[in-house]
Amino acid sequence: MAEVLGIALEEMEIGQSAEAVRTVTEADLDMFAKVSGDYNPVHMDEEFARATPFRGRIAHGALVASYISGVLGNELPGPGAIFLGLNMRFFHPVRIGDEVTTRVSVKSVDLKARKAVMECVCQVKGNVTMQAEAEVMVRKRRRKTAD
Repeated sequence: MAEVLGIALEEMEIGQSAEAVRTVTEADLDMFAKVSGDYNPVHMDEEFARATPFRGRIAHGALVASYISGVLGNELPGPGAIFLGLNMRFFHPVRIGDEVTTRVSVKSVDLKARKAVMECVCQVKGNVTMQAEAEVMVRKRRRKTAD
């Protein structure tokens, strides 16, 4: 099996970024409810959700936040990165059918602590739905071994 490594801490630069796009589906909400145990009717029941200030079903906030985890684990820093913390704020709901663009950017790098702080933004049609700051442990560059 080939070894898959993400970006090493020493290779990260402030402003470096990556993004991914996901479309929220009804199946996503169903699967997320099963995995998380969150069956809040604002996410699962259209009739109930229509009577709320949202006027219809909305995606779980934690589902949207998980898109950040996907970019961190797959793109930047990528495989080997460990998610340490996330401070997030929601501005607009995400609905079934919305295409969510998730972008993470390097805000700071601490070589001594082996951590990076990432600015994270989720948008739908150019509108910010969620902003967050993530702290990530990142592997250091491997030393070359003598053969």
